[in-house]
Amino acid sequence: MNGIINWFARNPVAANLMAMTIIVAGIVSTLNMKQEIFPEVDPRMVTVEVVYQGAAPEEVERGVCKPIEEAIEGMEGLKKITSTAAEGLGIVNAELELDVDKGRFLDDFKNRIDGIRTFPEDIEEPVIEEIKVVKQVINVVVSGDLNERDLKDYAEMVRQDLLTSPEISLATLTSVRPDEITVQISEWKLREYGMTMEEVSRAIRQFSLDIPGGAIRAEGGDVLIRTKNQMYEGREFEDIVIRSNPDGSVIRVRDVATVEDGFQDTDLSSRFDGRRAAMIQVFRTGKQSAIAISDAVIQYVNGKNATLPEGVALAYWQDDTSYLKSRLSLLLSNGFFGLLLVVGTLALFLRLSLAFWVAVGIVISFLGALWLMPALGVSINLLSLFGFILVLGIVVDDAIVVSENIHEYQDLDTKADSLTMAIKATQEVAKPVSFAVCTTVAAFLPLATAPGSIGEILSVIPLVVIPTLLFSLLESLFILPSHLGHRPAWYEAVKSRLGWFYRFQEWFNSKVQYFIHHVYARTLEKALRFRYATWAACIGILIACLGVVAGGWLRFQVFPAVEGDNLAAIVNMPQGTSADITAGVVQRIEEAALELQEELDS
Repeated sequence: MNGIINWFARNPVAANLMAMTIIVAGIVSTLNMKQEIFPEVDPRMVTVEVVYQGAAPEEVERGVCKPIEEAIEGMEGLKKITSTAAEGLGIVNAELELDVDKGRFLDDFKNRIDGIRTFPEDIEEPVIEEIKVVKQVINVVVSGDLNERDLKDYAEMVRQDLLTSPEISLATLTSVRPDEITVQISEWKLREYGMTMEEVSRAIRQFSLDIPGGAIRAEGGDVLIRTKNQMYEGREFEDIVIRSNPDGSVIRVRDVATVEDGFQDTDLSSRFDGRRAAMIQVFRTGKQSAIAISDAVIQYVNGKNATLPEGVALAYWQDDTSYLKSRLSLLLSNGFFGLLLVVGTLALFLRLSLAFWVAVGIVISFLGALWLMPALGVSINLLSLFGFILVLGIVVDDAIVVSENIHEYQDLDTKADSLTMAIKATQEVAKPVSFAVCTTVAAFLPLATAPGSIGEILSVIPLVVIPTLLFSLLESLFILPSHLGHRPAWYEAVKSRLGWFYRFQEWFNSKVQYFIHHVYARTLEKALRFRYATWAACIGILIACLGVVAGGWLRFQVFPAVEGDNLAAIVNMPQGTSADITAGVVQRIEEAALELQEELDS
């Protein structure tokens, strides 16, 4: 290692080229890096969902969940099975082992489900899919004094507008009832025309569907035939012909029934600031930037509000990127003030140029870690930013040790070549500095190999801390000596202009030396002379610390409770309570919340 240190110190072009490469690569990597709120974790889970209309949960469990569990039990790579049986719906989740090929497992899973022959006849086709986690970024709320249909149509228009933005690719409409077309058949009309309910339902099923009709071979190629007659609006269902009479007259659905475009009969309603509302959830997918998505949504909402009709309002809500932005702001502010403290503290003891290059070393270390983060599968998120904040106070140690030793060597022999002194000083502390970094890396390394989903999340921290420390070591041993060993021609001129500062530095340094020799040295001498008393005091302090923990004075929590930014009120009513009574209770809570809002705003 001594030879490499010597070569880089005597070849400043190579040292500067290495530094510039790290800086440029780090900046480019940062500009193109994925930004998300929380690191993505593969759930490694496959699910099958089966709709069994009108069946009670017990029937769903017996007819759907049990056969699926028996079919997939014993699959290679299957870790755990969880089932949910609800009214008219059965869901079975299969969790995979970490080292299983998901593609092969999914194919085997589908084959086993397709081979089940004991399903009830009236179930719908099972839906099999791999569970993929999409991260919600922000919500857009459409509220106003509109009826339910107009509000949903306007919210759908807002959703389509959001999807035209290049930053947004996934947005879903929620907090509204699903659309439903109801056909209310009149009993006396059926008697009048001599029809049955089955005849009407059969006509609707036969006419409202898309049917593939095969292909016609021709010289220019095959022509695919397909009948497209799926209906989506109530007026289309009204025109369906139920029966054709011998006299040429026809009986249509509208003759015997009333068709309505409405909503499913579910007890669902949403309000925002006291008015009826619909919500659009905006998600991040792939390598999209959460901050870019949030900024695009906020810009759209602010611009759209100026053109909205009276009585309609747009608002963004639950912007999760606020946490990411605050953590990023904390990192930048800590980094800035940390650099100032480092430069200011070192300037009291060492040369200004030396303090400057130590600060540059911190920047190089961080940019080096940012350069490697995409290759390590790490994005800019809450945990990676926490890793940077954690290592901020450690990364500067190597450069301080090396630079202080160089300063000491160069001051001991002012006539000697400064470059030679810088090389000797660096070589002297290379081993202890390297071991110091290696021990810190060893402390964080087990966290990078922790198993399971928690391990995937926590591994982000060491994958940020370890590269930062390694680049700090690289910069301290191979780049810093070259900078500190070559004094520029203008150094003496600047030093003469800052004579007042160097006089203050000498005064401050004399006070520190006095403290070292008269206070610290004497205390250390007594501690060594009475070594058994010193040892007993240390053991006593250790026992006292352990007693504080064992006695319960210092609590231990793996994940401590953190105050949130939202206040939620959840009301559980007795089973069988009508929707109107529940809505009345919720309205009282809502009115109290609005009163509190007015009080806080005032």
